[in-house]
Amino acid sequence: MDVAASLHGLIGGMLIGLSAVWLMATLGRIAGISGILSGLLTSGSSGDSAWRLTFLLGLISGPIILMLLSSGLSEGLGNVVNAPAKVIGEPAGGIGLMLLAGLLVGVGTGIGGGCTSGHGVCGMARLSPRSIVATATFLLVAILTVYVTRHAIGGGA
Repeated sequence: MDVAASLHGLIGGMLIGLSAVWLMATLGRIAGISGILSGLLTSGSSGDSAWRLTFLLGLISGPIILMLLSSGLSEGLGNVVNAPAKVIGEPAGGIGLMLLAGLLVGVGTGIGGGCTSGHGVCGMARLSPRSIVATATFLLVAILTVYVTRHAIGGGA
C-alpha cells in the first residue's frame, strides 16, 4: 500500500469537505460546481457573481500552481504533473470525443439537477435521499460505461 498516496487522498478529501462546509457556513451555498458555473453565467447580481468566479478560479489555480512549483523538480509535487500518461493513461479519444463527452456531462447535470460535487459531497453529507439516488446513479452509469467501452466494444484494456 502506498501510504503517501493514501495520505494525499485523505488530505485532499478533508480539504474538499472543509471547503464545502465553509461555503455553506459563510454564504449558505452548496459547493456544486455545475450550479456555481451556471449561476455565474446567468446571474445578474455582481455580488453573487464575485463569489462564484472566485470559487471557480480557486479550482483551477491549485493545479496551475502545482505545475509551476514542480516544473524544476525531477519527482514533481503531484503524481500527475510530470507523467500524466503513466498515471491516468493516454486519452481514449480525440478532441471531438472529449467535447462530446463534456457536452453530455453538462446535459446530465441539468437533467440530474446537479453534479457529483453537489450531490456526492454536499447532498450525501446532508443525507438527502435525492442526492443519494443521484450519486448511486452516477456511479452505476460510470461503471457501466467503463465496462462497455473497455470490455464489450473496446476489446479489453
